Amino acid sequence: MTELDTATQRPDLPAAWTPAEVEAELYQRWVDRRYFEADVKSDKPPFTIVLPPPNVTGSLHMGHAMNHSVMDALSRRRRMQGYEVLWLPGMDHAGIATQNAVERDLAKQGMSRQDLGREKFVERVWEWKEEYGGKILDQMKRLGDGIDWSRERFTMDEGLSRAVQTIFKKMYDDGLIYQAERIINWCPRCQTALSDIEVDHSDDEGELVSIRYGDGDASIVVATTRAETMLGDTAVAVHPDDERYRHLIGTEVELPLTGRRIPIVADAHVDPKFGTGAVKVTPAHDPNDFEIGQRHGLPNLTVMDGRATITAHGPFEGMDRFEARPAIVAALRAEGRIVAEKRPYVHSVGHCSRCNTVVEPRLSLQWWVKVETIAAAASAAVRDGRTKIHPAELNKRYFDWTDNLHDWCISRQLWWGHRIPVYYGPNGEVVCVGPDDEVPTGDGWRQDEDVLDTWFSSGLWPFSTLGWPDSTEDLRKFYPTSVLSTGYDILFFWVVRMMMFGLYAMDEVQPFDHVFLHGLIRDQYGKKMSKSKGNGIDPLDWMERYGADATRFTLLRGTNPGSDMAVAEEWAAGSRNFTTKLWNATRFALANGATVARPLPSRDELTAADRWILDELDALVSTVDSNFEAFQFSRACEALYSFTWDEFCDWYLEIAKVQIADGRAEATQSVLGHVLDVLLRLLHPAVPFITETLWTSLTGGESLVVASWPKPSGGERDADAKAEVEGLKKLATEIRRFRSEQGLKPGQKVAGKVRGACCVGLLDQVPSVRAMTKLTEPGDEFTVSATLEVGLPKGAVKVELDLSGAIDVAAERKRLAKDLAVAQKELDGTTKKLGNEAFLAKAPADVKAKIEERKATAESEIARINERLAALPEK
Repeated sequence: MTELDTATQRPDLPAAWTPAEVEAELYQRWVDRRYFEADVKSDKPPFTIVLPPPNVTGSLHMGHAMNHSVMDALSRRRRMQGYEVLWLPGMDHAGIATQNAVERDLAKQGMSRQDLGREKFVERVWEWKEEYGGKILDQMKRLGDGIDWSRERFTMDEGLSRAVQTIFKKMYDDGLIYQAERIINWCPRCQTALSDIEVDHSDDEGELVSIRYGDGDASIVVATTRAETMLGDTAVAVHPDDERYRHLIGTEVELPLTGRRIPIVADAHVDPKFGTGAVKVTPAHDPNDFEIGQRHGLPNLTVMDGRATITAHGPFEGMDRFEARPAIVAALRAEGRIVAEKRPYVHSVGHCSRCNTVVEPRLSLQWWVKVETIAAAASAAVRDGRTKIHPAELNKRYFDWTDNLHDWCISRQLWWGHRIPVYYGPNGEVVCVGPDDEVPTGDGWRQDEDVLDTWFSSGLWPFSTLGWPDSTEDLRKFYPTSVLSTGYDILFFWVVRMMMFGLYAMDEVQPFDHVFLHGLIRDQYGKKMSKSKGNGIDPLDWMERYGADATRFTLLRGTNPGSDMAVAEEWAAGSRNFTTKLWNATRFALANGATVARPLPSRDELTAADRWILDELDALVSTVDSNFEAFQFSRACEALYSFTWDEFCDWYLEIAKVQIADGRAEATQSVLGHVLDVLLRLLHPAVPFITETLWTSLTGGESLVVASWPKPSGGERDADAKAEVEGLKKLATEIRRFRSEQGLKPGQKVAGKVRGACCVGLLDQVPSVRAMTKLTEPGDEFTVSATLEVGLPKGAVKVELDLSGAIDVAAERKRLAKDLAVAQKELDGTTKKLGNEAFLAKAPADVKAKIEERKATAESEIARINERLAALPEK
């Protein structure tokens, strides 16, 4: 242990940092003092972040922890910079996930939602939400999220429901919402349409069967992985320029098993190089086929119901799709229609993200948003710079979505969610109702059964949470929001939709000034985390073992714009070591009188080391600032880590000990206090708990949460001071290495002389060098046993050591002899290989180069060991 670890400390700081004993109480103190509550009447410039609303069913996972660490760091820094910060929290009602959770509870009681009926079931969901929902919000407090809890919102609360109904009515009246039959993702188990984000794709084993339609020269072969859908084929399509099938275009072919005749059409969508170049067209059960069908006026023949049961008349009626598939293939085989079968055939299959059921593309009457104009507005807002995406490289992906967006299916066949505000009358009337409109009543009037896609309400989040459609003080003060921080994986699913809605509802004012897109969390080997792989990490476990600060610092240190990050527990342990280092350094400084009570002395009253550390600190402020502004959290944290551990703890504190002992205590104590004051402020956004504890102890200030953010001085750097300290560092490093080579233990003191320091401008640093390298003043019987010469820019410094009695000569000779034998064996082996002509003739150049490098290293090591042996005393 170093003196830093064992020094007698001031009694008001415990010997060790124990996060579990401090964090909860400290967080509650911040909340009680209302530090995180935004004042709408403040004349400070606003800084707004709306929390990406976690599902009411959710719990904190590593992706949340990373994103929340980013948002909290941004918010804390802006608050310290004098902004009126609003970080607004809330939760998403998560339609399918929540409904499924409650249905599972009912199933345990032997009940279904149908047993309760819609109204009672929705009541049950609200009860479930109050009892079990929102667990993640308490976990966010564990992490230290500086959120304005007084403004917490929920996508199904009264205000947000009013916003949903208002924008639906507005878009309906503007012709942007309509009802139509289209192909959608359908979950046969959940019995609802799904958005693309609710579909997980995996490579599954299936079969690819090639089927001959028709006979003789008029026949054509198609391939499919879903043989059961052939019952709904209404055409075969080929590319118009495919010479193989030109004679068949416009003719008809008999569809096997059905007796129906279907046309052969030409369509440019078909890839003539894939498979046989001919594809079966099932418009009611495939999105691409639906588009072909629309272009050619083909009928849409539905052959499966909502449970994925075959409805086509014939022997397969009533079968489940997976039961019908082999039965249909067998029937085709019996008729000699199977040309080829490939099994297993691995292909991408969509699964419901909630229940893992294979999704079925299905033609269905649904509600849609016409996106052409609002998507163009979302594209323009990024192109003209109103909203900036970080990293800019993801602009292209954003434009790929906004410029090629298809109309959005917004209806879901659920009971939990915002019910579509459309009413149907007894005589075919259709009425869309706004929040202030009178609801049609009377015999025969009924409301649409469907609810809205969860992404519809969460798309309004940046302005509905601030009180829209009313012109509230919050909306006027805090919109547009400053930053959206989220994963690049939901750039389309959420970010684009918020941009479309925000620009549409708020008169072309963008919902965010900046969009920061971070990557995904992966394990230490770069693999995606998942429960099934067993490689997931629970951030709550890390917080239990290492504390919230270490968890946050680990995640922020790995966060780069647009890049995935790998994490491992050993990195969290390393961050814990960092917080321990910071704790011990501050305790040492406090124990040695570090203070902010006195102003810094003038620069001409300071030592070179004092001026150097102040300059390094000033540079750190600029580095951290610029990286925060560019959302380069990894670089900012790396700079903070390097300065704290290396420059401050490993070098300046060691120098400070000597300066205090040499009678320069007052100036050194002021520098120590100033450096720690600024450093703790800079670290606070990343590690708020430990910095708050240390800073209040150091300064007696109220709280770092409301302290001011450091600013760079803008002064010139002292090049001479830097050169002097760099010389000290090199000299001390070389002496430590030399001591090790001589077999001295790290803490072992030995007499030594340092010659020539005055000539290279290091005379003032010799006491520090001696202290750092455990060199004692030589006595009258000093005998030079070993000599080191260290070259510096202004000349060389000679260091002489007296090793008499300092080492066990016999033991050292034995150790060196063992090392010499290893090096000689390496030299012999590499020499033999390089002398082998057969090996040299066959070996690649890089292999030979590596062996030559190993040989040179062995030769150097042998020379070093022999030199050391020759320098040892005889006894």
